[in-house]
Amino acid sequence: MNGQAGAASRIRRGTLRLAASLPGAARDALLGLVYPPTCIACGAATGLPHALCPACWRGVRFIERPYCERLGTPFAVDLGVPGLLSPAAMADPPVFARARAALRYDATAKRLVHRLKYEDRLDLAAAMGAMMARAGRELIAEADVAVPVPLWRWRLWWRRFNQAMLLARHATRGSGLAVAPDLLARVKRTRPQVGLSRAARAENLQGAFRVPEAARPRLAGRRVLLVDDVITTGSTANAAARALLRGGAAAVDVLAFACVVQDGRVLGGEAAPEPLTAP
Repeated sequence: MNGQAGAASRIRRGTLRLAASLPGAARDALLGLVYPPTCIACGAATGLPHALCPACWRGVRFIERPYCERLGTPFAVDLGVPGLLSPAAMADPPVFARARAALRYDATAKRLVHRLKYEDRLDLAAAMGAMMARAGRELIAEADVAVPVPLWRWRLWWRRFNQAMLLARHATRGSGLAVAPDLLARVKRTRPQVGLSRAARAENLQGAFRVPEAARPRLAGRRVLLVDDVITTGSTANAAARALLRGGAAAVDVLAFACVVQDGRVLGGEAAPEPLTAP
């Protein structure tokens, strides 16, 4: 059995070396024979790489208009009036100018975020970023620079990558928009946000972000697209946007892969989604 496993491993390594020497289309075809494409969410077989299977695709809920033009949160009913704001946006206006997300944070979206962050499936960022590019095309077109929400340095060391950075690169690919992770730093270690109320989340993040002094001249007067994976209550987006505005940014918009919707409310709920794994 060990001999068979070793032989299979040598064949795979040889195939990868051969594929690396081939041009793009031939390489993809060869890899597709050895590693058949699977659903990026559940792992079931698919006809195309980096795609969703029919079952997972049916479970995806894209956020489309009509939605609150400030928070990007979906309305249950289309009133046929453009530019409407939600009661949450009027009662408690966010620090950022506008927010957009590609999907509601339901089972399929949660699985994709989980696989990217905790299963090291960095290849999923391309498909997720493409969805974000569609949802945030207006924001991307009007932005001067994209800034991913930074991780605390020890969390970045433990995880080895920042998922917001990966999503920012793929969401802005082909747009000409520069991604500048050095314009915002996380200077305070915060406790996990899961289970905290909206007020506790805001307090936890107070003073967590800062624009480095050396970065201020490059930030001054520019419209920033702040990128993250999930918007829950908006506390992280507000804290990061506040730091960017204090650092000299003219305005901050937010683009995320998914947005939490609970009982028809987004960015205003007190509850937070339970984690799939420890952060």
